[in-house]
Amino acid sequence: EVGILAKSYIDQGRLIPDDIMTQLVLSELKGLDRYNWLLDGFPRTVAQAEALDKECQIDTVIDLDVPFETIKCRLTARWIHPASGRVYNLEFSPPKVQGIDDITGEPLVQRDDDKPETVTKRLQAYDAQTKPVLEYYREKGLLKSFSGTETNKIWPHIYAFLQTRLPDVSQKDAATPR
Repeated sequence: EVGILAKSYIDQGRLIPDDIMTQLVLSELKGLDRYNWLLDGFPRTVAQAEALDKECQIDTVIDLDVPFETIKCRLTARWIHPASGRVYNLEFSPPKVQGIDDITGEPLVQRDDDKPETVTKRLQAYDAQTKPVLEYYREKGLLKSFSGTETNKIWPHIYAFLQTRLPDVSQKDAATPR
């Protein structure tokens, strides 16, 4: 029920309200205190950050400083095959035939939240709400920023940083509780 409500905000290009988003995330984090975990896209507001801090010990916060135009181009180039969930990107992983799923030959669709006007609204809302969160974590000494436009150039720096923060475990061991 809460997920359906959250989706209605996303489809309108709006961010999910703090109370709904916090409820969703914190309920998922219960019982994960024995594991290392990474959140992507949460918290997005200071209220969410404060609620998270009350429940969890945060070790580090990573900021990916990517220009909005880069993000907008990537998101608006994303198309999906709804029945299978296969994702294509017209820039770097296009279908063999434009607009058609490689396997079934069925039409691809663009999700409502990937349409240019929706992406622009989401990015503007994200910028306004997230800058204070970055400052919140910067003041706590937890923020590390990485700038760039290409994953393969940013990732090695992030990986090297994470190696200084996380125990050195193999992929197999990563799923095992501490």
